[in-house]
Amino acid sequence: MTVKEIFDSGAAKYDEQRRKVIPCFDDFYEAIIDLIPFEPSDTFSVLDLGAGTGLLTALIINNYPKARATVLDISENMLAKAKKRFKGDRQVNFCFMDYSCSILPGEFNLVVSAMSIHHLFDSEKRLLFKRIYNTLLPQGKFIHGELVRGSTDITEDFYQQMWLRHLKNTDLTEDQLAVIFKRMSYDKTTRLDTQLNWLREEGFVDVDCFYKYYNFAVYAGQRLV
Repeated sequence: MTVKEIFDSGAAKYDEQRRKVIPCFDDFYEAIIDLIPFEPSDTFSVLDLGAGTGLLTALIINNYPKARATVLDISENMLAKAKKRFKGDRQVNFCFMDYSCSILPGEFNLVVSAMSIHHLFDSEKRLLFKRIYNTLLPQGKFIHGELVRGSTDITEDFYQQMWLRHLKNTDLTEDQLAVIFKRMSYDKTTRLDTQLNWLREEGFVDVDCFYKYYNFAVYAGQRLV
């Protein structure tokens, strides 16, 4: 199966399982929201890459009700769930696209992504970071909540052990865990320091990791001009 097929098939249960799959769910998403460089009353444009059912976009709009959002995903089933979530909301647009090999749709004040880009190969990640930089307006910001690889094989093994322990302590069934492990087999994680350096090389400034819980990290960078 392809990544697209995996997420198409898992769209129905995706939201309710995500909280169980991510052990630091609340802090992870709160860190992304905290990094948004706008006031709650501001109007700005945001692109959510690999948005799935629109979970992160919903959190953004809840905190920034004047934001104009574009929800982008490769899975039609995920987008169908997102369209249902935002039915009647004219501030939200939808884009069916494979962002790994396509020009991003427009210019934005903010680009966000959560738990998606780690499905790309390193060469694809680097090219995507370049496209993200180019699609940002001056002073625009990229905020990324992502799975990262340990700095050594031993560190990575520890991350995986801790994650597996967490998953087995949830009420997820064996069948549900099997699907989740299948999705995880498509992960192509990259070290955090490597990704931060890629952003700097593309011209991003104030690049840093602002939150980390084992292999779950939130980092960001800004385009000045």
